Amino acid sequence: MGKTTSLSAVVCDLDGVVWLSHREIPGASAAVSRLREAGVRVLFVTNASFTTRTEVEGHLAAIGIDAVGDVLTSAMAAAATVRPGSSVLLCGGAGLREELEVAGCRVTAVHEVPGTRESYDSVVVGLYREFDYQALEDCMRAVRNGALLIGSNADNSYPTPDGPVPGGGAVLAAIAVAAGVEPVVCGKPHEPMARLVRGRLGDLDPAALAVVGDKVSTDGLFAEVLGCRFGFVLSGVGARHEAPAGCLLADDLAGMVDRLLE
Repeated sequence: MGKTTSLSAVVCDLDGVVWLSHREIPGASAAVSRLREAGVRVLFVTNASFTTRTEVEGHLAAIGIDAVGDVLTSAMAAAATVRPGSSVLLCGGAGLREELEVAGCRVTAVHEVPGTRESYDSVVVGLYREFDYQALEDCMRAVRNGALLIGSNADNSYPTPDGPVPGGGAVLAAIAVAAGVEPVVCGKPHEPMARLVRGRLGDLDPAALAVVGDKVSTDGLFAEVLGCRFGFVLSGVGARHEAPAGCLLADDLAGMVDRLLE
């Protein structure tokens, strides 16, 4: 089907919009298909950094969405921020490790060297379920010894079928407070992720772009950074009373696509 709308691309969040812990939110895959049939490109832009890019694409394929080449993660944004060839103390998951190694960094996971007193160029942080006091102490020491503190994202929580759980931003905040520094944050709504989106979409008029997400503090502000419309869905952690003036509002992605294609 040819293009039927002035909308050219949608930057779509995953957690709370397409799925909850990789369980499809009803109607999400069909909504993506409707956008594509209308000639709209869909980029899946997530602050998740724990899983690898290929795993994210696989999870999307499992619910009927072909997303190869259309996934951008905060791990990718963090890796694009770190100097190639530099040494990294990693407090995060496999997704961050893979992207940092692809970028040519020398990566040491914090749990591999408990009590480390080595010097590192940066400490890179994401969601890390093994996080404990030893990891906090080691990351704090590395930062105080000169390492740059980089966070894949600053999300305090993310949605699951059983309710919100702590996000990578909670881990980052603990290290930042302990070390007494302000971290460099790479995921939505910050500029490193915006650069990835612009690089993937090229010279696109912001009027032809929309960001769809469930969190005003990340997705809503990201729409402002990109200079485009914001579609706020209530299927994740966001509440109706949080909807900013002028945004599009819908219960879920299926309803949001109705609004976008009007």
